[in-house]
Amino acid sequence: MIRVQNVSKLYRLYGNPSDRLRELIPGAAPRHKEFWALRDISFAVEAGETLGLIGPNGCGKSTLLQIVSGILQPTLGRVSTQGRIAALLELGAGFNPEFTGRENVCLNAEIMGLSRPQVAKAMPSIEAFAEIGDFIDRPVKEYSSGMYVRLAFSTAIHVEPEILIVDEALAVGDAVFSNRCIRKFEELRDRKVTVIFVSHDMGLVKRLADRAVFLLKGRVAAEGTPNDVVNRYIGLVLANQEAGRSDGAAKGSFRHGSGASEILAVDILNDRGEPVSSISGGEAITVRVRTRFRRALADPMVGILIRTRIGMEVYGTNTRIEGVRLGDFEPGQEVEVNFRFACWLTPQEYTLTVATQNPDGTSHDWLDDALAFSVVDTRAAAGVTNLRAEIEWRVSR
Repeated sequence: MIRVQNVSKLYRLYGNPSDRLRELIPGAAPRHKEFWALRDISFAVEAGETLGLIGPNGCGKSTLLQIVSGILQPTLGRVSTQGRIAALLELGAGFNPEFTGRENVCLNAEIMGLSRPQVAKAMPSIEAFAEIGDFIDRPVKEYSSGMYVRLAFSTAIHVEPEILIVDEALAVGDAVFSNRCIRKFEELRDRKVTVIFVSHDMGLVKRLADRAVFLLKGRVAAEGTPNDVVNRYIGLVLANQEAGRSDGAAKGSFRHGSGASEILAVDILNDRGEPVSSISGGEAITVRVRTRFRRALADPMVGILIRTRIGMEVYGTNTRIEGVRLGDFEPGQEVEVNFRFACWLTPQEYTLTVATQNPDGTSHDWLDDALAFSVVDTRAAAGVTNLRAEIEWRVSR
């Protein structure tokens, strides 16, 4: 369990080192600028919960993790934790470069409170997960960044932590190791280990986190379900928000864009032209998007994106990809675009996101999760697409 209560962190920034000494002279004027890396941060992570921290570089994510880990002290506020904490923060922290990998594992495990017999018992599992071979007995200073992260992550998860804190360390791992780490995260969640992790992979946040917190300029900009918080992050950071949408516009979980055009309506229609929210596997459907232009625009695009319930992107396309040029539009003109396809998705729930964009990909109106729909089928399949495999077989004699 973790409680973060009104945490703020202040740094004093000096133009040059001598200003620190000059400021100590009695009566001297301040020679520093104040920079609040964090301001009034509050949230709680319950036992067994996984929290994803997201936000642009410089927003305070790493500083917050260091405070929760006990490496830094907050200027204001307090953090309370219950349980053994294992932290995997910035690359290079925690291991002595002159020691071998094995020596560093033993040292870190004993710092975490494990006995020598416990460390010896865990060592084969740590080596097997890290897969760095004979380098386990070489000095860490000879490791590549990927090898370092393999061993550091393997150590952190095998010291039986009750709280695991992970910064954006897995980004340097290869695809095979990343998938292994993801499976380990899911195993830790099943074991009710409390996890806080930072990632710039929004799909990973939606897949692993129970809740998410979006930090912006040292403050909490949003907190809630991973899907809603990620959508808000994408909208606030990567696009220009424009106020003043008309009441008749379509609705979604989050909306952003320049406002050069406005999505008025979104529908999923069956082959009889009727709006539907439940679709049979393989059924022919039409996604209809109606848009009004507020400004004169040349060659705009209209696009759609289907996601799973946890936010994984399944299929997306737009008029440019499909080779359709919509032409030029004057203010007040409207266009209706229909996307027709057979819905060979596996039975589960999905959301539909729609957007109008410039030819360079910047958005006029991006509407996350404009509609939710479900796919039903008598034929189950794993994954998200049902490729309707045909099987031939014969018995050898």
